[in-house]
Amino acid sequence: MAHVDWRIRGPEIATCNCNYGCPCQFNALPSNGNCRASMAIRIDEGHFGKVRLDGLKVAAVLAWPGAVHEGHGEAQIIIDDRATPEQRDALMTIVSGQETEPFATFFAVYTAMCEKFHEPLSRPIEFKVDQEERTASFSVAGVVEAKTEPIRNPVTGNPHRARVTLPHGFEYNEAEYASSTWKSMGAIANDFDKRHAHLAMIHIGPNGVIR
Repeated sequence: MAHVDWRIRGPEIATCNCNYGCPCQFNALPSNGNCRASMAIRIDEGHFGKVRLDGLKVAAVLAWPGAVHEGHGEAQIIIDDRATPEQRDALMTIVSGQETEPFATFFAVYTAMCEKFHEPLSRPIEFKVDQEERTASFSVAGVVEAKTEPIRNPVTGNPHRARVTLPHGFEYNEAEYASSTWKSMGAIANDFDKRHAHLAMIHIGPNGVIR
């Protein structure tokens, strides 16, 4: 099936309620029996057909009562308020898993595993990331705020570095793992400290991760 030609490339900040490492990345069940997550992407280079997406950001808050693959989740999407109506439509199409091969991207997987979609928001999205240092933050006023720092050795306090490569992953090829503190205050409420985070350079299109 032919899809609209689209592609996005840029840094992603992802956090969840799992222990460092997140068992989901290794086809295991979530640390606490359920999945709560938030994420944001800054699109450094992207397009949807002829619509340019460079410089825009998108964020999301997600929750599942069990593992993601068990479904029954809920999601709230936040689109950069600087987006034009055409850009907003394009971003909503991408992040809702449309114009994509079935289950080829994490957008498509998460959408398929959700049954409740809260009203999408158009808001300013603050976004900062230094992948090498494992420090990052994103926020949407009144909706979600998150920050990351290096995982630290519990004895010495020294930074501990963990980098994971997923040659067949549907989200990223390689990511730096970090520690997150985050909370969401909108339709989906969360509040977590010292939980999993990963920082990755996303490069993805309708057929999945571009390698």
